[in-house]
Amino acid sequence: MEKQQIIFEDLGVINYKAAWDYQEELVKKNLQVKSDARNAMKTGERPLSPKELATKNYLLFCEHPPVYTLGKSGHMENVLLSEDEMEEKEIEFFRTNRGGDITFHGLQQIVGYPILDLEKFYTDIGKYMRSLEEVIILSIAEYGIKGDRSKGETGVWIEPGISGRERKICAMGIRCSRWITMHGFALNVNTDLSYFNNIIPCGIVNKQVTSIEKELGYKVDFDDVKEKVKRNFEKVFDVRIA
Repeated sequence: MEKQQIIFEDLGVINYKAAWDYQEELVKKNLQVKSDARNAMKTGERPLSPKELATKNYLLFCEHPPVYTLGKSGHMENVLLSEDEMEEKEIEFFRTNRGGDITFHGLQQIVGYPILDLEKFYTDIGKYMRSLEEVIILSIAEYGIKGDRSKGETGVWIEPGISGRERKICAMGIRCSRWITMHGFALNVNTDLSYFNNIIPCGIVNKQVTSIEKELGYKVDFDDVKEKVKRNFEKVFDVRIA
């Protein structure tokens, strides 16, 4: 059986809103394909060609200039800066339609946005989230870092079972509409972690945030990490990235 193809795009450094709008555009196209297929079946008009029926899967990578984003279930009290203070520090702020609470995106952080039609994989959001976590766990393992899951909390953690030592290296939050995903993960590579001091990351108190650089004690090649994440995405989702 032929593997699903994923269209890969590295958007480089891009404003958060511009990347969000682009995701929405790709999702909208896929939803239109599904709507057309459903309508064609209802009306019994001419059969649509396989190309017309085919949704497209994407994996977008990017970096964002400093920005705080608040998920739809998030709480403003987890943002410790005022609007004026954020403006003074040149940090943008957006309320988003993804799951999760508050997080930070910045330079030297791999932000991954998979736009997948889960009906081509499995219609199980929990399994999808665990798969995203597995991609990151495998990728940081190549640097000798043992990533893990924390019960009841999404993302990838280091030493989640040791009180006072728990630290998150990758945050995750998604949105899914008619099984089309958007938003995704943010892996701290050589990220400036001081920005996290201005928020309660993901609304979780008394837990730290870390990065590959902080765990290893030196900066790593950013492009090398991206290649590892891409390769492990192919492996976990059993797809071909083009």
